[in-house]
Amino acid sequence: MTDLQEIPLFPLRVVMFPGGRLELQIFERRYIDLVRHCLKSETGFGICLLKQGEEVIKAGTQQTIHNIGTFVFIVDWDQLENGLLGITVEGTAKFTVEDCWQADSGLLQAEVKFSENERVGNQLIPLDNQFSGLADLLQNLENHPLIERKNLDINYNNLWDLGWRLAELIPIEIETKQALLELDDPWERIRNIEQLVSDLANRW
Repeated sequence: MTDLQEIPLFPLRVVMFPGGRLELQIFERRYIDLVRHCLKSETGFGICLLKQGEEVIKAGTQQTIHNIGTFVFIVDWDQLENGLLGITVEGTAKFTVEDCWQADSGLLQAEVKFSENERVGNQLIPLDNQFSGLADLLQNLENHPLIERKNLDINYNNLWDLGWRLAELIPIEIETKQALLELDDPWERIRNIEQLVSDLANRW
């Protein structure tokens, strides 16, 4: 998986991690076409955090993105009560954007390199007892009704899962979430999360 691959991008004010789930409302023509193509061809797209610009492109503005994102597949879709198309996506692998451009359709396209390690199904890293408190915290977060409806598949004995899910779910700044995504070492990520959780607890 070291070769560059071309994928479409969906820039959002959201940071996705492998194994995470996100519900989206689709109304722009470029994204309706993207969803149709993905469902028909059983392919996915990349989600990257916006650095500048809005999620909906306005005349005279430009979108710039962080170059580390997560590839997602559509796992569910439906027409919402407001008439818009609703989809649920699930993250599968982290990638690095090597080149990015805007297609004639308005859709961002990118050449990306996929991470060999940060992906769903990678070799498990067993947890030791020092992180049992973080595992308990994640269990409590998962039981929240808004999180419970995501139907997340979490392996509580896997350091990858613990880091990814806590990074998504704890209440921290979006840029801090992006910094956690950009880390390649799962041990460094979990130590950073441990410090962030400690800071939050002291603040409360």
